[in-house]
Amino acid sequence: MLNVKMKRSIYRLYDVAVIVAVLLVLLYIYLFSYGKMVIRHQPEVMQQVSSTVILDEAGQEIIRLTTPNGRYMAYADLQEMPDMLKQAFLVTEDRRFYRHAGLDVMGVGRAIVENILHMNWSQGGSSITQQLARNLYLNANKNFIRKINELSIAIEMETKYSKDEILEMYLNRIYMGRQQYGVKAAAWRYFGVEDLKQLKLWQIATLAGIPKGPSIYNPVDNKNLSQERRNVVLSMMHEQGIITSKQMQEAVAVEYQPPPPNMASLSTALTYQMEKPSYTSALDAVLQEASLLTGKGEAEIRSAGWTIRTGLNASVQRAMEETFAEHVWFPDDRETQQVQASMVILDQHNGEVKGMMGGRNPVKGDMNRAMKDARQPGSVFKPVIVYGPALESGQFEPSSMLPDRPTRYGNYQPGNVGGRYRGTVSLSEALQKSINAPAVWLLNEIGLSQAKGFAERLGIKLQDEDMNLSVALGGMHQGVSPLKLAQAYAVFANEGRFNRAHLIHEITDARGQIIYSHRSENKQVITRRTAQEITNMLQLVVSQGTGKRAQLPDDHVAGKTGTTQAALPNVPKQANRDIWFAGYTRKWTGVVWMGFDYTDAKHYLKSGSGTAAELFGAVMKRSNQ
Repeated sequence: MLNVKMKRSIYRLYDVAVIVAVLLVLLYIYLFSYGKMVIRHQPEVMQQVSSTVILDEAGQEIIRLTTPNGRYMAYADLQEMPDMLKQAFLVTEDRRFYRHAGLDVMGVGRAIVENILHMNWSQGGSSITQQLARNLYLNANKNFIRKINELSIAIEMETKYSKDEILEMYLNRIYMGRQQYGVKAAAWRYFGVEDLKQLKLWQIATLAGIPKGPSIYNPVDNKNLSQERRNVVLSMMHEQGIITSKQMQEAVAVEYQPPPPNMASLSTALTYQMEKPSYTSALDAVLQEASLLTGKGEAEIRSAGWTIRTGLNASVQRAMEETFAEHVWFPDDRETQQVQASMVILDQHNGEVKGMMGGRNPVKGDMNRAMKDARQPGSVFKPVIVYGPALESGQFEPSSMLPDRPTRYGNYQPGNVGGRYRGTVSLSEALQKSINAPAVWLLNEIGLSQAKGFAERLGIKLQDEDMNLSVALGGMHQGVSPLKLAQAYAVFANEGRFNRAHLIHEITDARGQIIYSHRSENKQVITRRTAQEITNMLQLVVSQGTGKRAQLPDDHVAGKTGTTQAALPNVPKQANRDIWFAGYTRKWTGVVWMGFDYTDAKHYLKSGSGTAAELFGAVMKRSNQ
């Protein structure tokens, strides 16, 4: 009987042993296959990722873009990192890193004891390789299965990459709080330090203390806890003989101070609105332009680690944003819909955009009214489509006399505002007072084909639907954008030379290699004489004509107003759909548009183009141009 019981016990033990053996074999297979599969099927995870930075004309950082998953990252080679930084992380996170094969047995043993004592699987003990595996491929859930997966991936990483490669990836991918990933991004965010070799000991210890609890130990959110954790790291570094007692004491005595607001704090502007100026519309335009120039999508640009240098001017942009925020400029606001506006200012000598507003309260991804060909320009188009071509033809000059009387051209008969006709007026007076009849007559004389060619040399292409005499008064099928109008007026301001309007001056990659560099065309597209004559007449528009409210105390302004009528049933004849002002000084060219996005019987402008001219003047004064 006893022998039977013993046999049964032996059989049971045998069964258990077989099951355990099978499980161990399966676990072994899983450990050495799961990691291979994960890494093989997700090669993009190992690619270098770094946030692209956009700079203004002075080289100051406007924004450090988030990667598509909402992270701020900046990649640094291991050679860029000081030895002290590497040692601080090793002594804090994985002292036996260079001696184990991905699994720190002593660390895991300590964690297992803690788990058993507390009856859970929440304790860590993960090596740097395991942490990297978790950060790259797994979620944050703390359980047994995740630990097995973590170990499997770590084992594969140890066979596929060298220790230095793993450490470099870890120091560039570890979460450091405040959406910052990697030590370089964190050094810039928390200390305003871009060159890691310039980090001081107390800063290094602060960074090394963050991974234990990024939301708890980053110095911005919890200064006191961060300093306590920093001091613990310094103590460990001293115990390991990495630093002297004197170095430790000096570092402990340092009080954390955040970097200046014009440095790292700008990189927190996830929605472009943490600091003024916000550049919202301009930044959207920069990304759009970068995509066109490089053929890359926005997501790829954001994580390419590029430096994009622009011509954007902080004073100009700030002046725009402050002025657009003042309701005094928008008396026609309604409770159901506010008057919209857009503006662009560029340097006529090279085409660089200095500032841009795509709307009164722009948000990222919103319609950029400064760049959209959506509104008819009205009389602001006359210098481009009528008076410029006429002077360029050599048949007319500013003193030429033009008929000002009702004239029918087939089915089209233009009318003057107010119904007043003068018989004859000089070309200069017709432009200065924005009289319609002479403008249409003049376009008919020079011909639509010649006018179209002139406008295209200034960067504005006409559609087939635009090829009729009403274009003399700004009647366009699709409309024109403030940016294109500014580009065109800049030719007059630049003595007849054309430069393509652009925001980006240069793009360099993460290694500092130039990807793109803008070359100003400065191409002579109309005669200097035509440009000068237009300028002289447009200065009269501002000094004596419809653009008086754009005058500046310390500079001559040349410019032209424009309006388009609402032309709706049950709406006053003087009601407007769009009001414009395009003008320039010796330095900059700017265009303002104002109007409702949706014009109807309840939403139209009572204001005239003088309001747009005054807004132009206010921005120019504020920008200290």
